[in-house]
This record gives sequence, structure tokens and C-alpha cells, in this order.
Amino acid sequence: MSVGPVDVYVIGFPGNKFTGRIAPAIMELVKNGTIRIVDLTFVMKDAEGAISTLTIPDLDAETGASFVGIELTKPGALGEEDADEVSEDLPLNSAALLMAVENVWAAKLVDALQAADAVVIDQVRIPVDVVQAVLTA
Repeated sequence: MSVGPVDVYVIGFPGNKFTGRIAPAIMELVKNGTIRIVDLTFVMKDAEGAISTLTIPDLDAETGASFVGIELTKPGALGEEDADEVSEDLPLNSAALLMAVENVWAAKLVDALQAADAVVIDQVRIPVDVVQAVLTA
């Protein structure tokens, strides 16, 4: 089976203002075969510093209806240690979504590189704010 590289995103929600508005975009990318969701974990820190963690099976219509339909390819890939690491840097009264995403679109390139006995020496991701600044300069 061909696989693409996996990115792990840590997406912050100051003030614990998680609405699920990003779910439709994620679902669209999954449906059109651009990405596969390997795993998702939600980490929340309340105003007193108490940490709670939710995974897809923990969600219901009230806590995350927009994410309930997302199929995970490897539930549990993001473990408790990942949530603990993120929670250490999470400000009070905020939340984070940890999301491991397989870049399915790159699988053909991976296959071609392997067939050519080539190796990726390095990969650099340019943050969107830097790209926007360069494009508008």
C-alpha cells in the first residue's frame, strides 16, 4: 500500500473557543483523497489549569458533532504523552487540536522516489503567515 508523509498539527484555540468550524474543510480534503486523518486528540486547559483530553470516540453531538464522522486510519497514534507535551505549553483557558494527517496526494511521489532509489534529504514547511507576507510584499 502506498503511503504519503504524515504531518502533525497542533492547532490552538485561545479562550477554549473551539467551534468545529474547521471540520468541514478537513472533511472535504478527506473526501477528495487529498489527506487521511491518522488520529485526532483534543486537549483542553481550564482557567484553573485542569487538563482534559478527548479523542474521537469520546465525542458526541454536543462536544464535537462536526468531527464525529471523521474516520481515523490509526486511532491512538497520538498517545497520552503527546497530549501531555502539548498541555505543558497550553495557556490557561485554552484548547488545542492535535491532528496527524497523512498527505495522500504525495504517495505517488513517494513511490516514484523509491522506484528511483532516491531519498528525501530534507523537507521544510514554510508557515502560511510567512508565505502571505512574501506574496503581499
